[in-house]
Amino acid sequence: MFPKPEPKLSPNTYAYESRPLVKPTGFREYDARWLFEKEINLMGIQALGLGIGTLMHEREVRPDIVVGHDFRGYSASIKMALVSGLMAAGIRVHDIGLALSPMAYFAQFALDVPAVAMVTASHNDNGWTGVKMGIDRPLTFGPDEMGRLKDIVLGAAFKLRVGGEYRFVENFPESYIKDLTDRPKLKRPIKVVAACGNGTAGAFAPRVLEALGAEVIPLDCELDHTFPRYNPNPEDLKMLHALRDKVLETKAEVGLGFDGDGDRCGVVDNEGEEIFADKVGVMLARDISALHPGCTFVVDVKSTGIFAMDPVLRENGAKTEYWKTGHSYMKRRVNELGAIVGFEKSGHYFFNTPIGRGYDDGLVSAIAILDMLDRNPDRTMADLRRALPRTWGSPTMSPHCDDEIKYEVIDRVIDRFKAMREKGETVAGQPISDLITVNGVRVVSEDGTWGLVRASSNKPELVVVVESPVSEARLHEMFKAVDTVLRENPEVGAYNQTI
Repeated sequence: MFPKPEPKLSPNTYAYESRPLVKPTGFREYDARWLFEKEINLMGIQALGLGIGTLMHEREVRPDIVVGHDFRGYSASIKMALVSGLMAAGIRVHDIGLALSPMAYFAQFALDVPAVAMVTASHNDNGWTGVKMGIDRPLTFGPDEMGRLKDIVLGAAFKLRVGGEYRFVENFPESYIKDLTDRPKLKRPIKVVAACGNGTAGAFAPRVLEALGAEVIPLDCELDHTFPRYNPNPEDLKMLHALRDKVLETKAEVGLGFDGDGDRCGVVDNEGEEIFADKVGVMLARDISALHPGCTFVVDVKSTGIFAMDPVLRENGAKTEYWKTGHSYMKRRVNELGAIVGFEKSGHYFFNTPIGRGYDDGLVSAIAILDMLDRNPDRTMADLRRALPRTWGSPTMSPHCDDEIKYEVIDRVIDRFKAMREKGETVAGQPISDLITVNGVRVVSEDGTWGLVRASSNKPELVVVVESPVSEARLHEMFKAVDTVLRENPEVGAYNQTI
């Protein structure tokens, strides 16, 4: 039998090379993330593959799976270790090679394969690895599947089976690109900066946008797994500032920034204004609801309150539901409600029929943005931004908090705000009008200013977002109030960025 994984092993030892290392906290809410070599080794990845295969048989899923890997120096070796575990569990593996996460999701449909395991750490720093998994397209694992997978792997409850096979799918990117570009071209050559942060999207995004008829100015599109300038993360202000500078230099109509595995897209308008993804979502919701009156949208709890109060969406009969942050949660809710799109502040957009297949794809998002501009030839991206109700919002800010304690800290924060509300205490100088606890806690003051605190699903961090429909001063007041409550917990460390 395959040995039981260990939670800790010292590198450069016999034990490290002969036993699987799997740190339990790497099993997140809806995917898996570890620091490679420190928290998981290649034998640990094999154990993960065995666990996925065992779970597939347990859930009576046809034993076929798509695998792919992102552009990091170690991702290909990690993928092959995963493949060996899957094959040992009797799974037929369809390897599409170097890929974007949405390319792997697309492969489930194009190759008629029920399951997917994409090796990627997305936008995480170098050193991280992970796997995004699903066994029921277009959905990915949620807490139920992740919890069961964790039990199988850590308990070594593997079922070895014969029948495992390996197939490399040649030239699969061509099928993905054809699927995105087999449509009418843009009516005009929209000038766009495509920023990829030297991540995997650099191999595909410029080519797709050019095929649609856009005039593309590439920025950091050369693949380089050291990420020499900044992490490919469209929520990172370094990436957004680089995109802004290039847009202003080239007088582009829009800047589009793609994350490390290509499932998210950030936006800078023609005036160099960095538009947070939730507000881009409102702009797209306006455009889409005009074409599909009465449609439903799902937005995550980190997103702007404009969705709930926007007069254009109301006039178009659009319905909006706020839901849990996370690609697995959002995909499921979009699917359950038959929503046309789900929007996350992080830039994950889940376009459903008739626009997409329900999964998040940064290139589908980019195409939707270009189509919106194409349908509004007399309005710039900045014009569309200015047409939104004015709010002042923060970027996503993440103070460090160890994985082992972060959920307990969030429970304390929720209890603290509940107690404040029950006692009639104020937050940022005003009464608490609402507490939304579907995912962490979103505390709303009487004037509509709000602050959100939740645990990050993929890193040892918390997530903080604040917004005010009143003023920038109220934005800062709410951030100070939220941070004061956080600082009551000594386990909370420094922010990665702040306002």
